[in-house]
Amino acid sequence: MGQNPSMASKPSFKDVVGGLVVFLVAVPLCLGIAHASGAPILSGLITGIIAGIVVGALSGSHVSVSGPAAGLTAVVLAQIEALGTYEAFLLALLISGGLQVVFGLVRAGVLANYFPTSVVKGLLAAIGVILILKQIPHLVGHDPDPEGEMSFIQEDGLNTFSELLAMFGDFMPGATIIGVFCLILLILWQKSPLQKTIFPAPLAAILLGVGINELFRFTDSALLVQGTEHMVNVPVIESFEQLKAKMYFPDFSAITNPKVYVGALTIALVASLETLLNLEATDQLDTYQRSSSPNRELVAQGVGNTLSGLLGGMPMTSVIVRSSVNVQVGSTSKLSAIIHGFLLLISVALIPGLLNRIPLAALAAILLMIGYKLAKPSVFKEMKKHGASQFAPFIITLLAIVFTDLLIGVVIGLASSVFFILKSNTQRGFHKVEEIHIQGPVFRLVLASQVSFLNRAQFVHEFAEELKEGDQVIIDARTTDYIDPDIIDLIHYFVHDQAPERGIIVTTVGLKDHYNTEDKVQHINVSSRDVQENLSPDDVLELLKEGNKRFVSGERIYRDLARQVDATSDAQHPLAVVLSCIDSRVAAEIVFDLGLGDIFSTRIAGNVAADKVLASMEYACQAAGSKLILVLGHTNCGAVQSTCNLTDSDKSLEEASRDTGMHHIHALTKRIGPAVNQAREELEMPRGVSTELVNRAAAINVHNVLLTIREQSPGLSRMLDAHEIMLVGGMYDVQTGKVELFMPDDSVA
Repeated sequence: MGQNPSMASKPSFKDVVGGLVVFLVAVPLCLGIAHASGAPILSGLITGIIAGIVVGALSGSHVSVSGPAAGLTAVVLAQIEALGTYEAFLLALLISGGLQVVFGLVRAGVLANYFPTSVVKGLLAAIGVILILKQIPHLVGHDPDPEGEMSFIQEDGLNTFSELLAMFGDFMPGATIIGVFCLILLILWQKSPLQKTIFPAPLAAILLGVGINELFRFTDSALLVQGTEHMVNVPVIESFEQLKAKMYFPDFSAITNPKVYVGALTIALVASLETLLNLEATDQLDTYQRSSSPNRELVAQGVGNTLSGLLGGMPMTSVIVRSSVNVQVGSTSKLSAIIHGFLLLISVALIPGLLNRIPLAALAAILLMIGYKLAKPSVFKEMKKHGASQFAPFIITLLAIVFTDLLIGVVIGLASSVFFILKSNTQRGFHKVEEIHIQGPVFRLVLASQVSFLNRAQFVHEFAEELKEGDQVIIDARTTDYIDPDIIDLIHYFVHDQAPERGIIVTTVGLKDHYNTEDKVQHINVSSRDVQENLSPDDVLELLKEGNKRFVSGERIYRDLARQVDATSDAQHPLAVVLSCIDSRVAAEIVFDLGLGDIFSTRIAGNVAADKVLASMEYACQAAGSKLILVLGHTNCGAVQSTCNLTDSDKSLEEASRDTGMHHIHALTKRIGPAVNQAREELEMPRGVSTELVNRAAAINVHNVLLTIREQSPGLSRMLDAHEIMLVGGMYDVQTGKVELFMPDDSVA
């Protein structure tokens, strides 16, 4: 992204501003989650304070913010009811914190490495959708459910969607005006130059909301003035005695109650899982894409939950909503989380009255925008590009979280992801490739690096249904690290029983060294007399074309060269003779993806038709039965360039050749010279040397060689007229590896 992560980790003024905004959003969330969890209202703020100051300082995450988690409300409710008192619950919470520290020390955070990206992105999008659905009622003043309540089934018996219907009968004009104006401000802010200022849009929205509400108070309109139920409602504590009366402490007398330990383990496991999930998701939101240590985070959360249990708080985790706000505001270090914790502490002690002037509708507008950014359409489009195996778990996770809660939804999402992984693995035991060999088509089954029993169905289907009588197949295990014994047995049965019975020719490679079994060789890819006699010149030309395509694409056929040496030791039956340059980059067998014994390869600088070259061609076609002659030139040819350089002087080509000190170079240059002269004439370039000239002359030279072969070899000319052989020219591009073929009668392109 063009930003320096090391610089971003240093505290900045943005972190101060970010801490302020996160604090303002955190206040109603802490209170609302405490209310939804059946815990004392003050416990939510206590948790937020500890999470901000202590966990913020200990955490290795730069932008994660911790606090009471909406995903734990059901767990907290159930444990308070099971233990009977809130004080006994605090003891369980204290013990759970110690368990989390142990989890971190034994490196249980490695579990975070196994959360599929599709599930994590589904979690983020689901939180975004829930924020939108849950904040719309608050935006218009319909506030029967507390801020921070995120479950589908609500405390009042309604659900997320029925609450949306209920709000239509409960519009509050004042709240609606505040919410809509704050939302408009946030939308316009991000499209204006103000976006680049250090003043955050969420803070501007809160100030606007407070200002509009104070204006309503000034007008004293009963229709517009917000009641306390539509405002942030921080408990006002006027004395230390009053604070002490509102606080709870763990009941150590319940230490012998087995339910305490069950509750502690439940809280530790659920809180750790939610923390790891949210930490992974937060790292994906981080502008600088920094990674956080999950083990360090578990230790930090454990210390925080231990203190929270001692001081009357609630379970805490890393939380997505506040972390998302932190990222969107532009915070770059964990200073913002710490500042938000100190501000929560100050707010409880000194300024609860000021906070209670913030309308919930203004906060709803902020959370609506955060929700949209987490679940905007581009997120869905991006996930859809990755295919069904990624998109389906993403959607399933999203819907499951929206219609249940975070933890149940994630478990469902993980299950769906595992299903698609297993489904994918059942189809990835091997990769089937159809190769066009000299002897005909061959199916190569390239086994995966790991072949498990899950792939059994794929092998059974291939062996029983796909492979037909007379097919040639190679089972290739050369790059495989492990094959399940069940699959080995299946391959053995196919090779030794099924295939012979059905007339399928099977070769295995790579099994001998690793799987205590002998490779079976029934197919060796070399040109035989039968193959040579049965192929027409057109067939041979097509083989060369296909071979060059494989070479360019990097999908070359595997050949067992050692076995080809043995198979060709008694005789050879090449299909073609290729005249090419001695250039080290133009090896005909390689650029046409051929093996030993497939072609005669004649190489001479400048691929010229010297007498001995013509003799070699006559032997190849008239004595050895080759069906095709290919003259292969190439771009950036050194022999052609040397000839161009020699013609770029006032001397004759013969004199200039002698001056080089290479006594025999004129044997080449005199044959290439006519092509260079023709190229100079066509390009109107009597002097000088250029890449265009060299490549043009090389192509003309190939065409001239084709004419020379027909004119100077009566035997080859006769075979050409009888269509017994074919004469073809080609230009190899040293930059792309592609060969462009042309016939002698074609104009020189």
